[in-house]
Amino acid sequence: MKLQFGLMLASVALLFTTHAGAADITGAGATFPYPVYAKWADAYKKVTGIRLNYQSIGSGGGIKQIKAKTVDFGASDKPLTVEELEKNGLTQFPTVIGGVVPVINVEGMQAGQIKLTGAVLADIFLGKIKRWNDSAIAGLNSGVNLPGSNIAVVHRADGSGTTFLFTDYLSKVNPEWKEKIGADASVAWPIGTGGKGNEGVANFVKQIKNSIGYVEAAYAKQNKMSYVQLQNRDGAYVIPVEDSFRAAAVNTQWNSATGFYEILTDKPGQDSWPITGATFILMHQSQENPEQALEVLKFFEWAYVHGDEMALALDYIPMPDNIVRLIEDSWRTRIKGKDGQTIYSAR
Repeated sequence: MKLQFGLMLASVALLFTTHAGAADITGAGATFPYPVYAKWADAYKKVTGIRLNYQSIGSGGGIKQIKAKTVDFGASDKPLTVEELEKNGLTQFPTVIGGVVPVINVEGMQAGQIKLTGAVLADIFLGKIKRWNDSAIAGLNSGVNLPGSNIAVVHRADGSGTTFLFTDYLSKVNPEWKEKIGADASVAWPIGTGGKGNEGVANFVKQIKNSIGYVEAAYAKQNKMSYVQLQNRDGAYVIPVEDSFRAAAVNTQWNSATGFYEILTDKPGQDSWPITGATFILMHQSQENPEQALEVLKFFEWAYVHGDEMALALDYIPMPDNIVRLIEDSWRTRIKGKDGQTIYSAR
């Protein structure tokens, strides 16, 4: 079940025919979940006639727009802390789990043929490792005919939750990266070319020979991009597939994560993909238009019930049913009208 339109259309609204009395749902933010949100939106429109307008502008933009109340919901792959949520009168909940994938365009190298550790990956993005046949890479890839070409680094140019997950991981596995660059949605990149959105990075990597970048797994899959094997916390080399994302997420303690604040990078487990993360929806706790807020919650309620297969087809991991119940409970207690009335009722 693949999207039938190019990912370059990610920043274009998804507009569909609505039924009488239903308002458009508007959202903006993360490019990480765009493929699955687009798929859900198309299916939801066919069932309900309600249209979704989601602008895939990056997590930073989504956070800004929800704070400014210019959209019904914001979307971010970087979860906000409890302090940030309360300061801005927001609440958040996760929708799906996915992986961030280092992708390459190296002539003669197939998907998964090159192995990297997190420390070596960080040194590449620091500019310390400059050629593909550097001894640090060659030592991990015995028998692989690595070219002596210069490595072209591609990164995000916009504020991005994908960047947050990537740099959070690099900070955990490389002390120099943690000290000099750190983990955030936007960082001071030492080297490289910046692309806007996951789609922008994917396109640059496809166009630039001997390049390396990082994108959400669905973008790598849909664009048939070559990826690296990455060593995880347990020392095993793994590939970015559904099972490795699920392995990283299996022990996540959502029920004890206040405000659903949970970061899934560098998780233990022999099969765990090391750059895994959830993506989140942000909404205001006090709603000036309760009816509109309810339309948003109905959309995600439908997605939790009917959207699992669509998510799995794009290598996202759906939220477990027991966590969905926690999320829906949070809607009842955290999202209310201005007079304090509950907006959402249990299905």
